[in-house]
Amino acid sequence: MKKIIALVAFIIFCTNLYGQTAKQDLHFDVLAKQWDEAIPLGNGMVGALVWQKADHLRFSLDRADLWDMRPMKGLHRPEFSYQWVVNQVNKKDYAPVQQYFDAPYDREPGPSKIPGGALEFDTKGWGKVTSVNLHLANALCQVKWANGVTLKTFVHATAPVGWFRFENMKTNLVPQLISPKYQGEVKISADPVGGDDLSRLGYSQGSIKQQGNNITYIQKGWGGFTYQINVQWKKINATTIEGVWSISSQNTGKKINTAAAIVAKNALAQGYAKDYVSHSKWWQNFWSKSAIHVPDTLLEKQWYLEQYKFGSASRLGAPIISLQAVWTADNGRLPPWKGDFHHDLNTQLSYWPSYSSNHLEDGMAYLDNLDANKANYKRYTKLYFGSDGLAVPGVTTLDGTEMGGWIQYALSPSVSSWLGQHYYLQWRYSMDKDFLRKRAYPWVKDAATFIENITVLDSAGHRKLPISSSPEINDNDITAWFHQNTNYDLSLMKFTFKAAAEMADELGLKNEASHWRKIAAEYSDFALTSANELKFAPSMAYNQSHRHFSHMMSIYPLGLIKWEDGPRAQSIIKNSIHLLDSIGPAYWCGYSYSWLANMKARAKDGEGAAKDLTIFAKAFCSVNSFHLNGDQTKSGYSKFQYRPFTLEGNFAFASGLQEMLIQSYAGFIEIMPAVPSAWKDVSFENLRTEGAFLLSVKKSDGQVTEVKIVSEKGGKTKLKLPFKTWVPALQKDVEIDRSETGFVSLNFKPGAILVLKNAYE
Repeated sequence: MKKIIALVAFIIFCTNLYGQTAKQDLHFDVLAKQWDEAIPLGNGMVGALVWQKADHLRFSLDRADLWDMRPMKGLHRPEFSYQWVVNQVNKKDYAPVQQYFDAPYDREPGPSKIPGGALEFDTKGWGKVTSVNLHLANALCQVKWANGVTLKTFVHATAPVGWFRFENMKTNLVPQLISPKYQGEVKISADPVGGDDLSRLGYSQGSIKQQGNNITYIQKGWGGFTYQINVQWKKINATTIEGVWSISSQNTGKKINTAAAIVAKNALAQGYAKDYVSHSKWWQNFWSKSAIHVPDTLLEKQWYLEQYKFGSASRLGAPIISLQAVWTADNGRLPPWKGDFHHDLNTQLSYWPSYSSNHLEDGMAYLDNLDANKANYKRYTKLYFGSDGLAVPGVTTLDGTEMGGWIQYALSPSVSSWLGQHYYLQWRYSMDKDFLRKRAYPWVKDAATFIENITVLDSAGHRKLPISSSPEINDNDITAWFHQNTNYDLSLMKFTFKAAAEMADELGLKNEASHWRKIAAEYSDFALTSANELKFAPSMAYNQSHRHFSHMMSIYPLGLIKWEDGPRAQSIIKNSIHLLDSIGPAYWCGYSYSWLANMKARAKDGEGAAKDLTIFAKAFCSVNSFHLNGDQTKSGYSKFQYRPFTLEGNFAFASGLQEMLIQSYAGFIEIMPAVPSAWKDVSFENLRTEGAFLLSVKKSDGQVTEVKIVSEKGGKTKLKLPFKTWVPALQKDVEIDRSETGFVSLNFKPGAILVLKNAYE
């Protein structure tokens, strides 16, 4: 009987899961004709884009660790020193800095992410495509043609393999393995946004060999790096063909990866059906982590598509989500901005949604990579800053090596501080004390030690950097350096010492906590106009439309200026946001709208947050939901109308909608703090808060009717009551203190459950 009940419960769960995600599936009646509109499939390590090139079905194949890792030519010269840069700024001789450290990024083709290759299938005799579907629930793409042929394809959730299955075939089918064009005339160079021609890398063209139903492509890259793509297929019956592809990489001195040909052979022997079961099981678990239901169908659909891409792009054991993750441009060129790891905004925004959406494990992939590269970061800290502690380059290769670029940001001293917030959030949302002790506090402590070492006290006794910047204000000009702390650097430094003190307290390290608080007290207040608007720096107001809201870091994501702090903080938040909107979005990108939505949600402005998320989804995304940076509708939302694909705007969108539904950063849990008044029926399941609590909430006809809280680790929290009168419908291992008007204080045991219901007056 117990097994039957469990089976029925599982069937109900799957039905609800598939029913919810099915509404958000991608549906088309044609295949995309270009790569950045293709159906995306991936598992963090390998990925594919499914589209049509001429009269061929095309899979653009990628692997996250396919990298040209040559050192940035000319970067590591004797002048590679923060103090040398400070001296050049002070004597107003900045051209050599730009020539030595900024120019190589644009001029040189590598280091860079590189594409893998492609599979093509000749479909010209099949008639028109009649339907294309991406089923989010199981990450399966299905394509149908007029002659009855059906394709089912997926990238396995945990193995470096992709499957294709053609049904209703009346003829034989032989795939073609297409290599990137690493040879040929160079027509485009020094174009980091559009991408240089691949032939600039100087590779010899790789070899492609076929033996029966088995094709292997081997490509040599820079410095002994090689990668292999293998595809194998077989007939299952008279009308069905199944095949599998894999990509493997090998780098000198690194762990040897199993060759793609062996991985593919083993997968094919196991079979499509068996792999599909384990693949689907992973995605069922992924989707079970959280769900939302809002009446705005556009925003709800976009959120599910962002969750899908996050599940496809972040995985334990795989690299950090780079600018394009496992969907490198398939256009014969290097990817936009070399497909690298930009830590001046891009990687940070990409992991914003992992916390409250209850995907901590997938977010941990970020920190695993940062920790793995820590020794390299410390080498850079000593080399460039001449300091102990921890600094991280703002623009890096796969292993964390600096690449140069506009050095105000590519070599910024506060990068490790922003990355440190992700360690802090992972701890606060998980309450994993072992993680805090072994990983989170050591990172933040090292970042704090570094900042303490390189800052100085000014004449007023305030701690400051010798030179400070604010991404990407005044580009890479000498005027992008300020002799007083920018609000950007100041926010990150204040946060670092505040977090270090809190973490040290939690670990019982009282002397260290006291030291960090002493350093924190030495910083000045934020630079404000007379109208309580945040400035770029004391000497520069927010006076221009700009894509990067670096001056407002203190509001979001750092939460140093909180709405809950009272009238003055609310004035700063409201006025700073109003100034952004007043000057306008002429030079915003799509991610600017996503970021602003998060800030408006913190300002309890549901209508404003929803409006900005709507603009992002309508104007800045491709038909497949990829963020294309520019305004694709040419509706005046930005003067940028180009279309380089990057992912951070997508994931910041998901975070923005989550901030509208739940917030817990201010010392208590607030339910639906920024929901538009028109949203009468809203609900969500298993959104996570600080303190490791999982909340499920229902709102019907404008009234919150039920709140369920599950405590993973136990502990205390406060809940801002979303209703005037209530009753505890279920109270298991939790104490309730009702003494504070408008709040309840809760003390949970591990695993405790509390359900509150609106009693209605």
